[in-house]
Order: sequence, then structure tokens, then C-alpha cells
Amino acid sequence: MAEAERITGTPEPEPGTGADPTTGSEGGGPVEPEPGGRGKRRIGALLLVALVVYLLDLGSKVLVVAKLEHHEPIEVIGTLLQFTVIRNRGAAFSMGEALTIFLTIIAAVVIVVIIRIARKLYSLPWAIALGLLLGGAFGNLTDRLFRSPGVFEGAVVDFIAPAHFAVFNLADSGIVCGGILIVILSFRGLDPDGTVHKD
Repeated sequence: MAEAERITGTPEPEPGTGADPTTGSEGGGPVEPEPGGRGKRRIGALLLVALVVYLLDLGSKVLVVAKLEHHEPIEVIGTLLQFTVIRNRGAAFSMGEALTIFLTIIAAVVIVVIIRIARKLYSLPWAIALGLLLGGAFGNLTDRLFRSPGVFEGAVVDFIAPAHFAVFNLADSGIVCGGILIVILSFRGLDPDGTVHKD
């Protein structure tokens, strides 16, 4: 046998291993892939969702400021839903107007946390949720940095005005939808890295 292998060029297995050199496994069976593969990271999906939310928010604000500010509200569904521009120095839905700088810092911290989570992001639903949050946070942070009265104190442009509710914008909508989706994913036991807990 050894002589035949020498002639054909097939190497002998190492003594005591019983390994088949053509397969790398004992007994001639195929090599099993190592466990733990979680697929590809979903950073691209996160960034795409964030970019779409950010551009929609930015474009809508530019449009309504140019066309609606200092004008009468536009009725979308009668008095149930209107478009009217207000400048909000507070948080989402006009809360905390005396904390503009603090809210700006919070938005920046949220962005940093999302970027850190993205390094271990393998779940598409989590990528969508974090993308909604990231795009919304960037949208409102842009207003706080570049709109009057000044850097870190800028007023956010809100324009979606449902009846008997606070006026908000698309960035606020992205933040709320992302937060709700994260709560749902957490209750279902799905982690950002794609693992599922069966608690």
C-alpha cells in the first residue's frame, strides 16, 4: 500500500491519526464547516436606511421652510392633519425647550452608541431599527448645529401637525419608529449580533 501511494504521489496519513489526507477528516468523511457563522454584517443596510431618513428629513425641512414658513397652514386632511412650520428648541414634540444644548449632546451620544453597536451588527431588523434612529438623530442634530439662533442652540424645524397632538417632523418619526422596533426585537429575544434568546 505504501509503495502504491509512493508511486501515485498520494501521501500517507500520519501514524495514529487515522485521517484521510484527501478530506482532512478521520475515516474519509467530509470536513464539517466550523460552527458560529452568522452571515455578513449589516452596516450597509444601517447606513442606507439612515441616509434615506436623513435626506427625506432634510429635503422636507428645506421645502417647508421655503414654501410654508410665515404662511397659513396647509390642510392635508381637513383640520385632522395640517402642515405648518414651527421652530422647536426642545426635544421631540416640543418638550424641554430650555435644554437645547443638553439635547444636542444627547443626540451626539446616541449617534456614537449606534456606531459602536454597528461593529457587531449581523441582524437586518436591528440594522433597520438603528438606521431609523441614526437618520433621525442626524436630522435633528443638523438643525441644532446649523439653524438659528446659533451652534448647539439651533431650533428644529417641525411641520407635521395632527389635530390635538404635538407638531413633529420626519426625523422625529424615524426616531420613534426605530425605538418601537428595538423594543419589539428585544421582547422577541433578538440581539444585534443575530443571536436569539429563548428566555
